[in-house]
Amino acid sequence: MDITAAYTDLYQITMAQVYFVTKPNGKAVFDYYYRRNPFDNGYAIFAGLEDVLDILESLKFSESDISYLKQKGFENEFLEYLKNFSFKGSIRSSKEGDIVFPNRPILQVEANIIEAQIIETLLLNILNFQTLIATKASRIRYSAKDAILLDMGLRRAHATGGYYASRAAAIGGFDSTSNVKAAEDYNIASTGTMAHSFIQSYDNELDAFRDFAQVRPKNCVLLIDTYNTLKLGLPNAIIVAKEMEDKGEKLFGIRLDSGDLAYLSKKARAILDAADLSYVKIVVSNQLDEFVIKSLKEQHAPIDVFGVGTNLVTGRPDAALDGVYKLSEYNGDPRIKLSENIIKVSLPFKKQVYRMTDADGLFYGADAVAIYTEGEIDKMEHPFDITKQIDISALKKEPLLELVMEDGKRIIPARTVTEIAEYSQSRLAQLPDEYKRFQNPHTYKIGLSSQLKKERNDLINKHKS
Repeated sequence: MDITAAYTDLYQITMAQVYFVTKPNGKAVFDYYYRRNPFDNGYAIFAGLEDVLDILESLKFSESDISYLKQKGFENEFLEYLKNFSFKGSIRSSKEGDIVFPNRPILQVEANIIEAQIIETLLLNILNFQTLIATKASRIRYSAKDAILLDMGLRRAHATGGYYASRAAAIGGFDSTSNVKAAEDYNIASTGTMAHSFIQSYDNELDAFRDFAQVRPKNCVLLIDTYNTLKLGLPNAIIVAKEMEDKGEKLFGIRLDSGDLAYLSKKARAILDAADLSYVKIVVSNQLDEFVIKSLKEQHAPIDVFGVGTNLVTGRPDAALDGVYKLSEYNGDPRIKLSENIIKVSLPFKKQVYRMTDADGLFYGADAVAIYTEGEIDKMEHPFDITKQIDISALKKEPLLELVMEDGKRIIPARTVTEIAEYSQSRLAQLPDEYKRFQNPHTYKIGLSSQLKKERNDLINKHKS
């Protein structure tokens, strides 16, 4: 997608003009994080970083952008600056695909404050959405276990958001997508079946199946619920499957898109097996989500492939991740945002985040946030409760924020969606099961180093006095 630097909120450019006049050389550190796990989940899957880095490397204002901003009343000297704008800052980030948790930095931007401000909306737009969808996909994968998952939500997505939704779904654990453009650009497997309209365009369902199988015999899936699933659709599919066998071909599957999917899949499986077609897979769709799939699994429905659309690509029921972008340091001095709601009090300073693992290599259940310049930390304190702290001196600590972009250029190798998805699955394997359950998942602890907590409290007192 062709994204220019004008892909932002107007107030970012308005603030940038003031910075340009009053403090053009200010150096800022911003934190990206979110405040609440989506879907009442126990974690989130961080997604969108590769897209952000690719866009930032070539981010510019176009001639038409400059012309439009001139009409909005921006000064000529500032517009001349924007003509040569590029992002020259640094980014330190968690790895894309990692498991992340609320209220700890996931990504930090360190740059001229004008540059850091202009990229805020773009960064939030991409990371919030893809992290939301990757997390939804991860939940669906958890329910589906080893079944094949097909993303088929483009037609129900929020316009071109469907493009990034397909990428995020793959990172979260989906095997393929019906979205041809996303599959092409991100090298995701693309699959598809047929529509009811294809069958309706024929006078006879059997003729429709025969033509489809003749022209597209590879990975052929026949949709059997247009008229009568068990009395017409399935018998016609069996006829075509046998005709394909005579040609040395095999029908890949049948698809159910309506009705009681547990009942119909069991009946269909028994009839297919009786016809010596045990290799024919059963594909289902129709308003699926992690809870419906979990129910189907619990009913031992013999389903091989789940096609998930609307509930995946729209991130239902949450629809948005509450990711934020907060200034934590300016010209080397710590900055803080206060609020009567303690969860909205930001953390000052440039920081590092450490993940603790136990002797078995599993996540210990806690991430510690420390000032970037701190050395070894041996204690993690509750952000606000003075009675709660954890001795982490004996635990292995993994620093999570790595330098991924410097002077506006990425310094890490590009990773494919497949590589990111495999990494994400490996990290999920390290997360204990109590954090993965859908009802009342265990809370992953986020704590502060003693020094960071003291410095933050000192800043709070300073600004309240």
